[in-house]
Amino acid sequence: MSDAAPMIEVRQVRKAFGPHQVLRGIDLILAEGERVALFGPNGAGKTTLMRIISTLSKATTGDVLLGGVDVRKAGDDIRRYLGVVTHAPLLYDNLTAWENLAFYGAMYDVPNLGARAEDVLRRVGLWPRRLEPVRTFSRGMVQRLAIARAILHNPPILLLDEPDTGLDQAAADMLRQVLADVGGAGRTVLLTTHHLERGLAWADRALILNGGKIRYEGPSAALTVADFQHIYRTHTEVA
Repeated sequence: MSDAAPMIEVRQVRKAFGPHQVLRGIDLILAEGERVALFGPNGAGKTTLMRIISTLSKATTGDVLLGGVDVRKAGDDIRRYLGVVTHAPLLYDNLTAWENLAFYGAMYDVPNLGARAEDVLRRVGLWPRRLEPVRTFSRGMVQRLAIARAILHNPPILLLDEPDTGLDQAAADMLRQVLADVGGAGRTVLLTTHHLERGLAWADRALILNGGKIRYEGPSAALTVADFQHIYRTHTEVA
């Protein structure tokens, strides 16, 4: 990866499923250490865009560069630079929380894996449940373990698609602290959420996607929740 390049660069990305245009020319740049929240109604194209950036899907046209590297030319090794939370938790139900992290840690050659796994499990509040199979976990616990899996290998880029799904307020506060910790380490974070207040609190910059296009972009620090609710309504009434 190039030190001078943006960590995430999306150039005129379009995605079509048959005649249906889901993304209509997306341009997006995230600098190193930046945290960006992507908002939008259901069907706006958020998950499709996240899947393309995370290399789980391919754009119909356009380019995605991660650290200056074109993902189409990088091969599977580019995924070592990514920590991804998707709507599917990417966990093994019959394995314990500890065994899941041991599996992924071995795959990514995580140094001092035992200590690192303990650290992330404690961060997400699952250390006491580490030896229990994932199939016994609540939805919120599964989501917390998915977050632990995503940060286990210290990736420079985190792509979190609705990471607060299934989390109660205490767990959402925990996630905010985790994002603050990893953001302080210079990681670039792109996340989606339907929760306007949480997204504004987590991110440096807010985007609104609707109808396959970015309709709004601006810093989040100066926005009140009420202001952003008005902005959101304004930009999601058009498509």
